[in-house]
Amino acid sequence: MAFLPHRFRSAAPHYVAGRPPYPPRLIARVAALTGLTGGAAIGGTPSGTAPRGTRNGRVLDLGCGPGQLAVAFAAFASEVLAVDPEPEMLRLARQAAGRAPIRFLQGSSYDLGPPFGRFDLVVMGRSFHWMDRAETLRRLDRLIEPGGAVALFGDAHPELPDNAWRVPWHEVVERYRDPDNDHPRRAAGWVPHEAVLLDSAFCRLDSVAAIERRHIPVVALVDRALSRSGSTPARLGDRVERLSEEVVRVLESFARDGMITEVVETYALIATREAAA
Repeated sequence: MAFLPHRFRSAAPHYVAGRPPYPPRLIARVAALTGLTGGAAIGGTPSGTAPRGTRNGRVLDLGCGPGQLAVAFAAFASEVLAVDPEPEMLRLARQAAGRAPIRFLQGSSYDLGPPFGRFDLVVMGRSFHWMDRAETLRRLDRLIEPGGAVALFGDAHPELPDNAWRVPWHEVVERYRDPDNDHPRRAAGWVPHEAVLLDSAFCRLDSVAAIERRHIPVVALVDRALSRSGSTPARLGDRVERLSEEVVRVLESFARDGMITEVVETYALIATREAAA
């Protein structure tokens, strides 16, 4: 898979408007389970996992995009380093950050090394699949403090009546998808993240999730389509307007007063090293 640092440049303005947000209670839960200050009072710990104690740690948001995770974890950290290869994503992330203790760096997983410093937690939101995953974890093993963790965030839509609109929406997006799009999950022999983690130093896995019912404007699902790697405005060119019109048309029967209901399961896969014997 080729590394294309500007793959999401034209998608950047559509990303925040279209992608489901990370629920604050899930962020707080992950902070608690990884021992960051402010998280210890939120619930318990995964089976067999003890918290590392509460402290203001240093967090790396790798592949930060427009900064949702960086901003969210800034409340639990002494500093967040937010890294992304795309300058437009970093511009949006800086806007969102305000005065939060976040430092921004243009770069990628291929740049990981001692100059980044040490971290208590590394978070990735919908970005790990674009990396050389095994090599990224080897590099992170040298940067993450003992007792530190990697947390991979993602989302899914349960098969519920509220999500019936997703079938026609997905069909439209697929018709417009660039056939040359090389999304890694479509590759033959794709290995799930869990298998890659189990073969790494971070082989102790726990998962937490939050399920929410959300009401969003139909236009947000146009943005969501345009935020995907295979249907960015740069890939669609003069077909952007046609895709937008078709998305609105197929969702018309599911909408009420211009709004769509969706149920989203947002999850975090927390990976730590095996405890010393």
